Amino acid sequence: MTIVIVMGLSCFFYILGAWQKSGTGRGDSIALRVNQETDCTILPNLHFETHHTISGANPLIMSNKMIEPCHIRYSDYTPCQDQNRAMAFPRENMTYRERHCPVENEKLHCLIPAPKGYVTPFSWPKSRDYVPFANAPYKSLTVEKAVQNWIQYQGDVFKFPGGGTMFPNGANAYLDELASVIPLADGTIRTALDTGCGVASFGAYLMDRNVLTMSFAPRDSHEAQVQFALERGVPAVIGVLGTIKLPYPSRSFDMAHCSRCLIPWESNGGMYMMEVDRVLRPGGYWILSGPPINWKKYYQSWKRSKQDAEEDQHRIENIAEMLCWDKIYEKDDIAIWQKQGNSYSCHQKDGHASKMCAVQDADDVWYKKMESCVTPPVEAAQLKKFPERLSAIPPRILEGQVPGITEEVYEEDNKLWKKHVNTYKRVNKLIGSSRYRNIMDMNAGLGSFAATLHSPRSWVMNVVPSISERNTLGIIYERGLIGIYHDWCEAFSTYPRTYDLIHGNGIFSLYQNKCDAEDILLEMDRILRPEGAVILRDSADVLNKVRSMVGGMRWKSKLLDHEDGPHVPEKILISVKEYWVGSEEQNS
Repeated sequence: MTIVIVMGLSCFFYILGAWQKSGTGRGDSIALRVNQETDCTILPNLHFETHHTISGANPLIMSNKMIEPCHIRYSDYTPCQDQNRAMAFPRENMTYRERHCPVENEKLHCLIPAPKGYVTPFSWPKSRDYVPFANAPYKSLTVEKAVQNWIQYQGDVFKFPGGGTMFPNGANAYLDELASVIPLADGTIRTALDTGCGVASFGAYLMDRNVLTMSFAPRDSHEAQVQFALERGVPAVIGVLGTIKLPYPSRSFDMAHCSRCLIPWESNGGMYMMEVDRVLRPGGYWILSGPPINWKKYYQSWKRSKQDAEEDQHRIENIAEMLCWDKIYEKDDIAIWQKQGNSYSCHQKDGHASKMCAVQDADDVWYKKMESCVTPPVEAAQLKKFPERLSAIPPRILEGQVPGITEEVYEEDNKLWKKHVNTYKRVNKLIGSSRYRNIMDMNAGLGSFAATLHSPRSWVMNVVPSISERNTLGIIYERGLIGIYHDWCEAFSTYPRTYDLIHGNGIFSLYQNKCDAEDILLEMDRILRPEGAVILRDSADVLNKVRSMVGGMRWKSKLLDHEDGPHVPEKILISVKEYWVGSEEQNS
């Protein structure tokens, strides 16, 4: 009897399975519908193309106005670099230009509006040379820097001829001179730091040489210089060398640059040069053009005495020697030093060892005070030339410097993100095109998302949250990518509308019980361009809460299953920010 019952049940389920596979079964029809809803061609409420170019605009009909727009006067609001708040802090050592974020009761709980007439920026490489006037309507630099070829106003656009204070003949000619000393062409130099970057023409033209530059400048009298850089499609953040350490790990950059950046390198016992030394790789280069270099020619126009100008350069020379930097070039207005690849013996000389920092972790820098001391040297890592560097196993992993990150973990992470990015591209076919130039990864991990997307058409700002369990930003830089430390409970150091695509993997789970999810979403909205896209990957319950919030933020969204099917708890939320602009009447 048992055998008969088992055989009967087997036959029944065989017939049932055959019926479902035929397509007429209810279970299969549900699966078919789920597959259709997650197919790349069936996202009927999301449109990734831009509809508001410089030729005209057709505002969309708005709905779900749960979060109101801010007044138009906040269209360029930078919460942690607010000009009014800055005036309450001392000017000494540029303290007032550092990050000073609003306390809870000072935060804006509204949507930052785009200025009237805002249009989608030009695609790269045209964006390097032209920016729509309506997007950053500030003409002061066109007057102040008129003779230096920074920026020109032409009709409804700004033109950037590629000039600079120290390279009025253009950035390419300037870079050609540097390339006669520094190996810019063979992949040895991949990551650069530009301090006091202006409108970032240095970084813009280095991209033609496959060098990725992190540019920074304060929000000061040179109105909107970082905003211009990002509108051009060049990586940049608001920042300053003041009293707080730079938000980058040690040994990050192959090259650092100052072109008349007006940083007092010789002051505070050489503290600013010591901070550059911390982030500069062994064997890396420091370029200084402008004061006090060539002081004999210019000291009178600088309104300096001959003795003072000479003393300024002499102090810089002494600090460089103490840091074990070798001067390898000086001609006219340019001087170049190279950091020694192995400086142990140099740092053991009389007086050098006493200046060593006592810190245990040179990468622990978020809101840490800058010190007038030298970061202890390490042996130069054997980095591959770029682009081999992108996929090679980073030295920090080979040396076991990040607990829990092994070669196997790294390889698996690369494979996983290739799979994830392929899914994103099926959902949004414009990913990987020039449609998304400025991309942010809010929780970058090992940088595999950015590595998979690597293309001359785009760049990724890899953010490693300051509360992350593992500090992986040094690994990201060793791959030839760029990034920054940040705490998403605060505003990011950028202007509104500076990113085309924002990606966040587990970011809301990471910040659960740390800060309000609405504050993070409002900050994402502030830095996202109209018609920009957001991709969030997190647990289903977290993303359902997020989805309910963004419905009142003028975002259209779609929740998708994981690539491996609906039973995986992790889901994907795809969103597009609608186009809208502000007005004096506070109506959009």
